Amino acid sequence: MSDFRAGRLAAMRAKIAAIEAGGRPDSESLPFGDLRIDGRLPGGGLPLGRWHEIGGAGMEVETAAAPAAFTALLAAPLAKRGEVVWVLRRDDLCAPGLLGLGFPPERLIQVCARDEAEALSVMEDALSTVGVAAVVGEVEAADLTAGRRLQLACEKRCATGFLILRRPYGGQARREATGSAAATRWRIASAPSEPPAGEFGLGSPRFRVELERCRGGRTGAWLMEAAGAYSWEKTDVAHPLRLVAELGDRQLAPAPPLRLAG
Repeated sequence: MSDFRAGRLAAMRAKIAAIEAGGRPDSESLPFGDLRIDGRLPGGGLPLGRWHEIGGAGMEVETAAAPAAFTALLAAPLAKRGEVVWVLRRDDLCAPGLLGLGFPPERLIQVCARDEAEALSVMEDALSTVGVAAVVGEVEAADLTAGRRLQLACEKRCATGFLILRRPYGGQARREATGSAAATRWRIASAPSEPPAGEFGLGSPRFRVELERCRGGRTGAWLMEAAGAYSWEKTDVAHPLRLVAELGDRQLAPAPPLRLAG
């Protein structure tokens, strides 16, 4: 193959990758600091200036505790750049808990919406506002039209959106939205923590993380840890989450049975 044809082929591949990644090959990303994750994400990290879908399973669909904690950890580095607006459907967000995860509560603006339509509308307005670095919204679902409106709002000020899928008052689930404009879709569940070697008690919070969908990237599953969470000794690292192990299709090992001392 001639150099001319090779150059055209490389340019075409780059153009296709840019379209899959949302049409912005030079868009900024937030690296996790581990190639096992960053290598699966377009641009080598979590794409910024886009919105991401984060859900749970079981009771987490109602409480959203693990997805909210994971989202706070993703948004914590962005809070250094500007305000973070958190749009709630139920007034149960614990600011001291966010502080323990390294999220600065002085950067937090909470808005309690009456219904999902208002929550999505507030998210759009907040994403388009000067000085806002990230917006988190809690809704049950966002259809393709709502997702495209959120993406357009992200592009106005290069703000990043996080959509936590939640039914805050339980009840029957609506029919799932068909299609999605989200850059990534994550499924988060709590995982057993482990204390440091030679110590007793609880370790840092751990999450079972599944990247179910990624535009311009690849899916994956990992066991991740919020290293140093709920500790006063904070370090200025690229990201507060670290990878413990890749999961793939493997299940977490069951805890060993307790034995009485003889």
